[in-house]
Amino acid sequence: MRVERWDETARVTLDRALLNELVTLRFLQDHRHVAIVGPVGVGKTFWAHALGHVACRRGHSVLALRTDRMLKTLKHARLDGSYEAELRRLIAVDLLILDDFALDAMDVVESRDVHELLTERARSGSIVVTSNRGPDEWLPTFADPVRAQSALDRFTSNSFDLVIEGESYRARQKPRLPRRT
Repeated sequence: MRVERWDETARVTLDRALLNELVTLRFLQDHRHVAIVGPVGVGKTFWAHALGHVACRRGHSVLALRTDRMLKTLKHARLDGSYEAELRRLIAVDLLILDDFALDAMDVVESRDVHELLTERARSGSIVVTSNRGPDEWLPTFADPVRAQSALDRFTSNSFDLVIEGESYRARQKPRLPRRT
């Protein structure tokens, strides 16, 4: 894998050839997935949303959610009887973007929901996941290791891994007092 610096001021590296391939959206046509992984502040969410924007401009339906909020919405949907409708909404879009995946440990219900979602989307559409952890570190975040292995095997065997390395851009945006002359 060839890694190139894409922006000298960003101090971030990624696989430019893979990024160029992803922008073609062939992964979307083939119902493949993308895992964008790297440390905080390197642009994972930016690139996921950029792919979503390209997909929208080319006529695809896209839904972008933070994973914790999606899981909370599914939990509430169970309580008000709208779970099946909410799950269908997540499955129906061409591209589902899940930001901050595997950030927190999931309980049994959340693990079941993620398993259901990854299993269904393996047949119906693509997912772009951003995470501070690599796919090899996702298993312990599930409450049920058997469901986790099943879901993650479906996802990882059908996904591209875009690894972004570098320094957080946020530190460079920290406000500072102007210099006095």
